[in-house]
Amino acid sequence: MSWILTILIALPVAGAVVLALSPRDKHQLTRVLATLFSAAALLLALYAYFSYDQAAGGLQLVDRVEWIPSIGVSYLLAADGLSLPLIVLTALLTFLACIASWNVDFRVKEYFAYLLILEAGVIGVFSAGDLLLFFLFWEVEIIPMYLLIGIWGGPRREYAAIKFVIYTLLGSALMLFGILMLYFNGPSPHTFEIAALGQHSFAPVVANLAFLLLLFGFAVKLPSFPFHTWLPDAHVEAPTAVSVILAGVLLKMGGYGLLRLNVGLLPDATRHFALLLAILAVVSVLYGAVVSMVQRDLKAMVAFSSISHMGYVMLGIAALNAISLNGAAIQMFTHGTITALLFLVVGSIYDRAHTRDIPALRGLAARMPIVATIFVIAGLASLGLPGLSGFIAEFTLFVGSFSTLGWATILAAFGIVITAGYILWTLQRVLFGPPDERWQNLGDVSFREAVPLVSLAALIVLVGVYPAILTDLVEAGVAPIAAGIAGQ
Repeated sequence: MSWILTILIALPVAGAVVLALSPRDKHQLTRVLATLFSAAALLLALYAYFSYDQAAGGLQLVDRVEWIPSIGVSYLLAADGLSLPLIVLTALLTFLACIASWNVDFRVKEYFAYLLILEAGVIGVFSAGDLLLFFLFWEVEIIPMYLLIGIWGGPRREYAAIKFVIYTLLGSALMLFGILMLYFNGPSPHTFEIAALGQHSFAPVVANLAFLLLLFGFAVKLPSFPFHTWLPDAHVEAPTAVSVILAGVLLKMGGYGLLRLNVGLLPDATRHFALLLAILAVVSVLYGAVVSMVQRDLKAMVAFSSISHMGYVMLGIAALNAISLNGAAIQMFTHGTITALLFLVVGSIYDRAHTRDIPALRGLAARMPIVATIFVIAGLASLGLPGLSGFIAEFTLFVGSFSTLGWATILAAFGIVITAGYILWTLQRVLFGPPDERWQNLGDVSFREAVPLVSLAALIVLVGVYPAILTDLVEAGVAPIAAGIAGQ
């Protein structure tokens, strides 16, 4: 056993404990400690990423301890090419979120402790090789996210936090029913181990019902239309760094669950419901894009754009071939970096102008050149400009999807046109419109604030120019799932 993944989950938990025991009035010490613990987790995640043997493939870095053997529950952690990019993404965005949160001055140690616990829970979801462990980690992230929105959020924070919890718990309850169906109808002796369940052939009625129960839980988190309405409220009210984690990582839990459990364990049922997935995908893409175009609030625009872009993930899953599944997995990573960068830019603008009203923001490029440059990079990546990471994901996804879902791919591709419309229109109005005298004294970001912005922009360019750093590993992770589909 390597214990790397166990240590990776334990590091932020240990950081949260240290922060809980630290003096309440030492805010600077709290910020430094939280950043150091998140940096240590990021370094370990990068080590795991680059130590993965792509030639061997499969699940590696396995940590296994018999936990409750009487009912077939194991403490089982493992990672492959599907989960490792998301683990690194989680560690990276948590580290950058800690840096971006140094201006938080209310209940500082609790804020950073909840961020670190959230990181541990999400990494646990991406690492779990046991369904019960997967579900427990899934539930862990709800509590810190609820508190981060409900305590440090905007004027309607309580409403947004409660709405987030209600939607998530309802989805989790149905997901648990689906997990139990797989457990009781799986191999004998009963087991929650994902790999063992993947080798079992379920009766069609069981597989179809379990698929729908799991789909509901994951569609809420993705989020897919019509289960999306919690997302704009949560984003608009959440602090900037929490929006970064929410959009960059938490939404990916839904896509990861669909790939790992729905497609990986229930390939026949996935094929049976492929049309349903395709319809949900197209509606999400077009609905999210159209609604983004009419938003006045910058944060709301980015939030609705996430519904649109995560619809592409579901489209790639619905197409059910190796290329489309690779595109879906790549889209999860690239969307995480692009949307996180957009929320950081919006947060930088709001911290100075104290408004997110798009018509009120004009001519900011002259006042905030660094923010303007990063905003342009993030916006162009979001609309899929070649040379940036968004293009790699969408091109791969469309190439794979068109062969099996031609009509759906054409309709979804029209979402790119709408995306280009609202992104370019927003950039023109916010950055390059006639200068407003109200913003003549606005300053640009400081060095500390620029670190997360420049880091994510550099990563977006790197993946766009040299996609093999991501795509080769993802292909190795998706290959077994695609083989399972092809073998049905």
